[in-house]
Amino acid sequence: MIKVTLPDNSVREYEQGSSSLDVAKSISEGLARNVLAAKVNGEVWDATRPLTEDVTLQLLTWNDTEGKSTFWHSSAHLMAEALEALYPGIKLGIGPAIETGFYYDIDFGDYEFSSDDLEKVEKKMNELAKQKNEYKRSEISKADAVQYFTDKDDEYKLDLISGLNDGDITFYEQGAFTDLCRGPHIPHTGFIKAIKLMSVAGAYWRGDEKNKMLTRIYGVTFPKAKELKEYLELLEEAKKRDHRKLGKELELFTFSQSVGQGLPLWLPKGTALRERLEQFLRKEQTKMGYGQVVTPHIGSKDLYVTSGHYAKYGEDSFQPIHTPDENEEYLLKPMNCPHHCEIYRSKPRSYRDLPVRLAEFGTVYRYEQSGELHGLTRVRSFTQDDAHIFCRPDQVKEEFKKVIDLVQYVFTSLGFENYTAQVSLRDLENKDKYIGDDALWDIAEREIKEAADEKGLPTVIEYGEAAFYGPKLDFMVKDALGRSWQLGTIQVDYQLPQRFELEYKDKDNTAKRPVMIHRAPFGSMERFIAILIEHTAGNFPLWLNPEQYAILPISEKYEEYANKLANQLEVEGLTGTVDHRDEKIGRKIRDAEVKKVPFMLIVGEKEAEEGTVSIRRKGEGDLGSMPIEEFISFFKKEAEVKA
Repeated sequence: MIKVTLPDNSVREYEQGSSSLDVAKSISEGLARNVLAAKVNGEVWDATRPLTEDVTLQLLTWNDTEGKSTFWHSSAHLMAEALEALYPGIKLGIGPAIETGFYYDIDFGDYEFSSDDLEKVEKKMNELAKQKNEYKRSEISKADAVQYFTDKDDEYKLDLISGLNDGDITFYEQGAFTDLCRGPHIPHTGFIKAIKLMSVAGAYWRGDEKNKMLTRIYGVTFPKAKELKEYLELLEEAKKRDHRKLGKELELFTFSQSVGQGLPLWLPKGTALRERLEQFLRKEQTKMGYGQVVTPHIGSKDLYVTSGHYAKYGEDSFQPIHTPDENEEYLLKPMNCPHHCEIYRSKPRSYRDLPVRLAEFGTVYRYEQSGELHGLTRVRSFTQDDAHIFCRPDQVKEEFKKVIDLVQYVFTSLGFENYTAQVSLRDLENKDKYIGDDALWDIAEREIKEAADEKGLPTVIEYGEAAFYGPKLDFMVKDALGRSWQLGTIQVDYQLPQRFELEYKDKDNTAKRPVMIHRAPFGSMERFIAILIEHTAGNFPLWLNPEQYAILPISEKYEEYANKLANQLEVEGLTGTVDHRDEKIGRKIRDAEVKKVPFMLIVGEKEAEEGTVSIRRKGEGDLGSMPIEEFISFFKKEAEVKA
């Protein structure tokens, strides 16, 4: 008999060789029907795989992230089976699960394949899914694996096998299909009830431009048809909210091939939006004792060699900038931290001076591949709301908690109410990816966990997601469509102070090393604004909106009065425009609604004579007529509401 410890710490005994699915059946037949996989001693397994020793066990369903991932990976295998049936002789690359769905990279050889063929593949997948074929796992020797794919003439699988160790290789088989795969997989294909193949793209084998271009097919599947319908409706709503589309319609930003890929140009309205966000955060930072600094867009290559950023980002940085002096070599800065370290080091510091809090809206540069660029969410030039806190070891936890408070205030003010905190730690199996002493890493990781616990944050632990110089707390925010984004990060760093030999004089007059906290509530202005646009569908909070009102004169006879009102509103700090076009008032109102202008101020003969405005509010309609002073008072009260 073996002992199985469940998540509620209850312990049950089963015969050796029982599976996780057997455990589920012993609890409830209803539960067993929904089990997709299992987490055995922290590792995700097939639910049908035999248990041979005492284990801790978590049964995974569609409601678990790992359950969905297993479902979608199994769906990739189902698609590959359908493709092999329809296009004999094709060669398979890799077919992983992704955040929403899966893909498979295919070498179609002499076959022609396009998006027009997706429906045919979907039909075949549905046919195969109904057969309820089991996903069968088998361990295989490296020699046998090589022989199998040599006979099949599939060089891509042979390439993958060459990097594997004998004894660590497994095959999975379902129906007439066999694949090289680590797994895990769902019990059988019958779980897959709703299928949609989304798109076709190109992808180089192993992501290397020197290799052959394969055809990548993206798809998504669900255990219920209703869930697929809801997902497709969500995608339609996401298209309407796409920040690239709304950014153009609302005249916020643009791109120019003449300027360069991934280098956004901010238009007047977009710049106003950025500046309001910056002013909002500057005000809060000033209250919390931050000093605002400005650093250059370039720095000596040696600066980034010292910090470790050159080794980390060298390949993703722009090429060195050479000056007339051949001995000088500069880089566009990939990070602001080294510059702030030099500011700290610019004068002697005492333990009484700490913490020193330095903040900067600093623009940094990374050379992203052109295929990875995407609107404002992936660019080559972006501005971080960066700050670095230099403090004594005994101040770390308190400073960290203050930053948590700031991040939460920012999210609440901007309507991001649904978020979790991810504690991002080292990958303990690959410690060589990180710099610094293990003991200091242990301290930093413990302090982050304790600070998050003391603030009552709901947290999840993710190994391997730490920065190369320290662990961090990443805020995972859900938007209005339920999509998860990483926004806001706080990092504890014992390494850069050592690399830059930063010091302060302690009470006993000895030199001590400060600890550095990196933080950026927005993350980057570009990415944050992109997510904010999609979260709000461009309906920004009143205080943040770059066009808060539009004055709509009924005819040109009232333009003088309209201009007078605009001047009065501008003096009071309101921003907006006068619609001087020779259009009917109905058209002007419709256009203002499309531009998502919060207030439309309609002026005609009656308003000009009485010194009033007729007010329409987006989404609410007519609010009636009022004197302009009364509207200003009403507006300011409304604008005080942040979220």
